[in-house]
Amino acid sequence: MADKDTPRDIRTLFAQFRTSDHWAVSLARDLLWVVAVVGGIALALFLICGTWPAVVTIESGSMVPNMNIGDLVVVVDKDRYGEFMTWEEGKAANVSKFNSYGDVIIYKPNGMSSVHPIIHRTMVYATNAMPLTEIRGNQLKTNYTVAHDGYITWGDNNPAPDQFVSYKGIGTPEPVKNEWIVGKALFTVPIVGYLPLHIWEVVVAVIIIMALHELYLRSKEGKEEKKGSDRSRKKAGKK
Repeated sequence: MADKDTPRDIRTLFAQFRTSDHWAVSLARDLLWVVAVVGGIALALFLICGTWPAVVTIESGSMVPNMNIGDLVVVVDKDRYGEFMTWEEGKAANVSKFNSYGDVIIYKPNGMSSVHPIIHRTMVYATNAMPLTEIRGNQLKTNYTVAHDGYITWGDNNPAPDQFVSYKGIGTPEPVKNEWIVGKALFTVPIVGYLPLHIWEVVVAVIIIMALHELYLRSKEGKEEKKGSDRSRKKAGKK
């Protein structure tokens, strides 16, 4: 008997939750609506872009002036929406991406998931069978032989390729393997990236605003009910 009553009880609770005028329930409904909308947008971005995360924020000046701090970058799968090209391939085909040759990739340095991904331009695909003699048109002082096959990357505003310098918490990035690539940059939206950088502050602010708005509506309703009650009393007194 209890099993038969359970679905009815759940439906009753859902109906009460959906129609309740209590301020806490109303706020909970609003929060669930926000979560549903954000989740729907995230799912749509994943299906369109084929990557996760589908958007990232520029947090350093290594790609200035082509990408700036606070820019929101839409990230797509490496082989989606146009042929993937290195700087050398882009120059040969005269195809420009973000005001220079070569796709800008988002990758996990040395395959590490514990650090922020790096967003830099791909220069050339290097193999350990052929030492590099130049990168981005710059002649190297000594030939560079890679430890394993992968992409050489370079921030547009940096003095040297990633594989020639050391990063705090990472060390020297190795040539980027395909499995380390999160995706490539499709386009950027200026300034908007500051929101994800301060996502918790934004969430708290939204919740506070929603709570204050709900309290304001309740207060307004209470005042209107009081006025109506006073009018009713006056009419009753006149009679």
